[in-house]
Amino acid sequence: MKKSIFINLPVENLDKTVEFFTKLGYTFNKQFTNESGTCMIVEENIFVMFLVESFFKTFTSKELIDRKTQVGQLLSINMESREAVDNFVEIALSIGGTLSSEAKDYGFMYQKSFDDINGHTWEVFWMDENHVQ
Repeated sequence: MKKSIFINLPVENLDKTVEFFTKLGYTFNKQFTNESGTCMIVEENIFVMFLVESFFKTFTSKELIDRKTQVGQLLSINMESREAVDNFVEIALSIGGTLSSEAKDYGFMYQKSFDDINGHTWEVFWMDENHVQ
């Protein structure tokens, strides 16, 4: 089996979460979807498991943070261009996401951040591949 990354995130409303990310262009693996969670396909070996909070809590003894006032992680996803960053974030904002930070332009890298409908912060960025060694 190839190595894969599974990011597990708690959500308040699974149906609304699936609707939100479907509008951003993602698909879901129906084999790993039920009333407790779903598996969003990011790339061939990268997945996000959205788990209803009550189910998510069965995997940890820690308390969940208040995602409206606290941050537990920053999720970063790259795009093919600056325009793609702007477009992706525009779509996210138009379907219920909220702007987390204005655009930051470092010349070789451009990024914007938004909070999804569950309060998870997504940093969307483009980086000049020629700048990375």
